[in-house]
Amino acid sequence: MPRTTPEPSAQKDSKAEDLPRSAKPEPELPGRFITPIAFGTILQPLNSSMIAVALVGIRSHFDAGTSVTWLVSALYLATAVAAPAMGRIADVLGPRRTSLAGLVLVGITSAAAPFAPNIAALVVCRVLIGIGTAAQYPCGVAMIRRAADQLRSRPGNALAALAICSQVTAALGPSLGGLLVGGFGWAGVFWINVPLALVGGAVIMRWGPADPPVRGGGRLKALAQVDPVGMLLFAVSITALMFWLLSLTATPEWWWLGVAVPAAALTVWWGLRARDPFLDMRLLARRGLSFTYGRTIVTYTAFYCVFYGLPQWLEETRGLGPVGAGLVVLPIAAVGAVSTLLATRLQRRRGPRAALIVGTAALCVGGLLLTVPDADSPIPLLLVISAMLGLPNGFNNMGNQSATYSATPAERMGAASGLYRTSQYVGANLAAALLALVLGVHADDAGLHRMGLAVAILAGFLLVASLLGLLRHRRA
Repeated sequence: MPRTTPEPSAQKDSKAEDLPRSAKPEPELPGRFITPIAFGTILQPLNSSMIAVALVGIRSHFDAGTSVTWLVSALYLATAVAAPAMGRIADVLGPRRTSLAGLVLVGITSAAAPFAPNIAALVVCRVLIGIGTAAQYPCGVAMIRRAADQLRSRPGNALAALAICSQVTAALGPSLGGLLVGGFGWAGVFWINVPLALVGGAVIMRWGPADPPVRGGGRLKALAQVDPVGMLLFAVSITALMFWLLSLTATPEWWWLGVAVPAAALTVWWGLRARDPFLDMRLLARRGLSFTYGRTIVTYTAFYCVFYGLPQWLEETRGLGPVGAGLVVLPIAAVGAVSTLLATRLQRRRGPRAALIVGTAALCVGGLLLTVPDADSPIPLLLVISAMLGLPNGFNNMGNQSATYSATPAERMGAASGLYRTSQYVGANLAAALLALVLGVHADDAGLHRMGLAVAILAGFLLVASLLGLLRHRRA
């Protein structure tokens, strides 16, 4: 969203997202910077979605049984933990260097993964791929911030490009995965990463914003600034939390929560005492940033309920095959891309709060519409509902991204953007638990209607919070 001053103090204001627009708008960030930054960010959503069509082949190849599902969970876990860590490394060593290192890791691991001797080794490969792909979004936002500050440009179009890449590639992942599995077997969903990583590295080296010189006597010494103790405590707390959330889909394993809570308390304690902490608790104490993370968790809980629950109902109850279900939900991605562009224009005039109000209101309507279909509903009605469910994605994504961007100082942009990614995957695991509760084993009509009500309730909560925030701001 537009900034009104290059002064660092403006970026540190907790109400930065509500600053008035300048009389003479700044230009948007040039496209030569946006393309290389956005390209790398397609790897994570692509790898998270196209694996779905390869699971059957992998299960058969390794005779793996239910353990094959760890190929899905491992990537989410690795990304949730690694995104803020890689973002913090980017803050210290430079986002361009860190992004390139992540791409190298993805390329090498993906080339080796099809030769894994067993399912456990393949899961390890997915973890490494998750770490490498996790670097791309926080590094991308950090590069956008650096280029925008240097050129005194608005980041709106660049942030919109990241959002569109994420939405479109996640939706197209299963279709691309199907083509790859058909042509190359399950190994194709890994091998595709090799040319993508090579192209991504080439365009970043050619057009990506250069990193500043590493301060403090070299890269090894600079790495000591990432606060390994704080990073380890955070990794333990978020990993335990994610395992507990995953267990909610079956029998809750409460001892994971017994690990997560004290580890989180130690993370907070260390973040307040360390000289240069991995997680700056004083920064997180700002209402604008902490509320954004909480809002993102709730938003993505609703989003992933739709993302996973609606296709399940379309296949199991409506009687559509995987291809038909994929085509019915395709408008979610298409409309989401268009709404991202609309949200960018709205934010330019009204700021992130306006985008969030529109997005949460549309999500509430979309959730209520999910209470309408039954097993005999016509395809055109389902397409209309899918299109409506795509509308809130662009507004909510852009609103939350911009709020994070505005509330974070430049030197912490990588870590803050990584935590934004972590918030998304916490929401994904909460969605899995919620779906197990409302859908059960079989996604019938009643389960779909319960899911729609749950989405509408979550969206209603977000809408009330956004409206109260707007009123509070106007009274201030």
